[in-house]
Formats: sequence, C-alpha cells, structure tokens
Amino acid sequence: MSQMPRQAALPTCPSCAEPLDAGDRFCGACGYDLSAVPPRPDDHPTLTMNGSAQQPPAQAAAGPTGPTVSGTAVPGTGPIGARANGAGFNGVAAAALAPQSGSGAPVPPGSGAPVPHASGASGPQGPGVPPPSGPAPSPASGDSGGAGVSGVRFDRPSEPDEYALQAPDPRVAAEAAVVAETAQVCVACRAGRVDDDGYCENCGHAQPRERDHMELESGPLAAVSDRGLRHHRNEDAFGLGRTALPDGSPALVAIVCDGVSSATRPDDASLAASKTARESLLAALPQGTHPQQAMHEAIVAASYAVNALADEPATAREHAPHQNAPACTLVGSIVTPGLLVVGWVGDSRAYWVPADRSSPPARLTEDDSWAAQMVAAGLMSEAEAYADERAHAITGWLGADAYELEPHTASFKPDRPGVVVVCTDGLWNYAEAAEEMAEVLPPDASARPLHSARVLVGHALDGGGHDNVTVAVVPFPAPAQGAGSA
Repeated sequence: MSQMPRQAALPTCPSCAEPLDAGDRFCGACGYDLSAVPPRPDDHPTLTMNGSAQQPPAQAAAGPTGPTVSGTAVPGTGPIGARANGAGFNGVAAAALAPQSGSGAPVPPGSGAPVPHASGASGPQGPGVPPPSGPAPSPASGDSGGAGVSGVRFDRPSEPDEYALQAPDPRVAAEAAVVAETAQVCVACRAGRVDDDGYCENCGHAQPRERDHMELESGPLAAVSDRGLRHHRNEDAFGLGRTALPDGSPALVAIVCDGVSSATRPDDASLAASKTARESLLAALPQGTHPQQAMHEAIVAASYAVNALADEPATAREHAPHQNAPACTLVGSIVTPGLLVVGWVGDSRAYWVPADRSSPPARLTEDDSWAAQMVAAGLMSEAEAYADERAHAITGWLGADAYELEPHTASFKPDRPGVVVVCTDGLWNYAEAAEEMAEVLPPDASARPLHSARVLVGHALDGGGHDNVTVAVVPFPAPAQGAGSA
C-alpha cells in the first residue's frame, strides 16, 4: 500500500534527547555542552555493514584529507566520524564501521580510528549537514592498506585450494590388479566382466555354470558332460580314475550318473554317487578285490551316499513335503588288460564297440525301465515299448525312496581291442542301437578318447539336445601305466 513521505528527524541532545536547533552549542533543557566528544562505544564488530573499503588506521591518521567515512573524504584536523543519530544513517552508528588492520584483526580503541562526533558540531561542512549519500567510490590506488570488504571474516588463516591426498596403499593396488586379472570374461560378448551372480555386466548374458559343460581326460580315457539345449542345469556327473591291480597291471575306472529330474536335488545326487563310487573302486582294486565284486560294493556305497542327502532338517520337509528324496541312476565300467566289468542301476548304458569294426558292437547293460520290463515279459516289441510315453519311466535307481536296491554287474572277456562307451540316456536317445552308436563313434576312439567323447556329445546336441548329455570313452584293453591319448 502507499505511504506518506517521512520528514527528517530533528537533532536531539545526547544527554536528555531534547530537540535542538541548528545553531545550538548547548542544550537549552539540561545545558549539555554539544561540542564535547562522546565516549567511544565498547563494541568492536568484525563485520562491516556497508561493504565499503576501509583504510588502515595509520593512513587515516596521517593522510592529508583525514579519515574517510563510507568512501567519502572528510577534511579537517581532528578525528571526525559519521553523524550521530538523526544525521542520515537511519540509526546505524558509525562505530559499527570499525576498520580492520592488514593482518585481519580488529583495530583496538585509541589507534586513530574514526569516532562519532556530536550532532551540530561546527566544521568545514557546517553544522548539522549530513554526509553525502550515494555509492561510495573505491579507494585510491595509492592506498596500499585498503582492502575490499566482502562480508566474511578475514581473521582466519587462509586455506589451500586443494588438499594433498594420502598415498595409495600398494597392497590394495596389488589386490585390485589380481582381481582384474582373474575376472571372468563374458562368453557371449567377450568384453564384459562377469559379476557375482553369473551375468555379464556389459550385455547381461547369463554365463554357463561350472557343470554346464565339463571335460576331463585322464590318460587313455576321457569324459564329456553337457547341459544340453533344453534343461536349465546339468544334472549329470561322471568320475574317472586309474589305478593298478596287485600284480601291477593297470585298471581304468569310469562312472556316469544321471540325476532323476522329478526328485529333489538330482544334481547333488549324481555328483555324490559318482564321486563315492569312483573312490570306492580306486580303494578296493589295489587291495586285490575282484573287479566285479568291487563294482558291486561301489554301487552300494554310492547308494548310501545318495540316501544321506535325504537326511535334511525337519523344517525343510515341512516347507516341501511333496518333494521326493534325491535320486539318480548309475553305470560304470572297469577295464583291465584281460577283463571288462560293467555295473548299473537305472537306464544309463554301456556299449562295446570293437576297434576294427570286424565284429558287431553290443550293448552291455539292460535298462531298469518300464519299456525293458515290457520287452522282457514279451508284451511288446522293443520298438513298440520305446515308442510309448512310459518308456523312460525307471524301475530302479539310487535314493532313499527306492523300492529295493538291486545292483547289476556283468563281466566280459573281449578277444580283440575296442572301446567301451559309458553314457546317460541323453546320448543313447539319439543312438539307441549298438550299431548306431558304432556309426557315430570315430574310428580312432582308442587313440583320441577326448575327441571321440566330444563327437558323441555333439551328435546328441545336433539331434536336439533335449536332455543332459554325458559320455565316457574307455579303451580296451587298458594300456600300460603312463600311456596316454595321442
């Protein structure tokens, strides 16, 4: 809203606050000597209120033009300051404009700093005349002591623009270099680093897990396992080993297990069974145990290992009471210089393929499955039984909920060199007959077992890879110790 103009206030007596006339030298009410200089205020503020530059006290005392107030020179021989109340400063005392020394400390009293003068005092400008208004001019270039006031404290030590950083710990740098060198690179883009959850930080591609594809060559025998193209994980496992019989002749061991997908933790079951059976055979054969008996004992030991996986906390059963106990199938072979032994439970198989292909190949195992029972009972032909949707329903397995453990073992004495193919149904589904398996197996399988295992797995993947694929290739007879593949 609008306001009326404000009239200038009359000067008043510093003692009794009575109004004064322009020419009064004494107060008409109390007789106060208006020419007397009032005492200096006690406060010494650090911050200035108008932002103008101040001169050092030495220059203010010795300068020819006298001290300056708000940047305007006031001539005279005595210390003259800004007018007191009513002199045009709107009640702001000049004592609040205490200058600062060059070092940033406030100027103490009595050092030549300006002091306020009584209103109406005589002087060159005349009594009662307020100081000029308007923006204050900058100090003269010759005033070396003048400094621009920015409204901040100048009595603090200056701080550096940048602080020195602590030297890096060489141990931390070395650890970071090791992590960078060992970081896994994405198999898809070959550029991004794989994070802890198994995905590429660059393209987001899920990386294959350790068991998605496994290969192992142990001297003259080898095995390959692959997740396949349809399953989300690899539930197969294998175990290879070499040892010596008491007479010093070599013995080759191969174990292949297939986890039952409808059971709980089938991957753990196959891994436990293959590891336990392998260790059992490698411990029993050097002690003189007959290979066929050793195979039987190894299957029983593997069964116990899988049964132990069902001993989980009661709370886990409460949350998932419908789940079956861990289960898997098993097939294994032992090859010595004159004997071939196979053992199995379930529908994983072992095939015999002669090296010269002059005699027919043969399947060495019989499936524990619904289709095999139908064929054995004469109710269906083999083609009809395996065409049925119930063909791969197994009737025997390793697990706590198996009806009855019946390990199957058989021994053979081939009269010529050849290769034993030990595999899961993920392979033989694409080469079911022994003749089909022999056609897929490379002719130099005895000399290049790892290459041959890769070829067989590739055949299953090319056929569709609907299941996990695992195969071990074992040459017969067992080569002498130290012999390996070409």
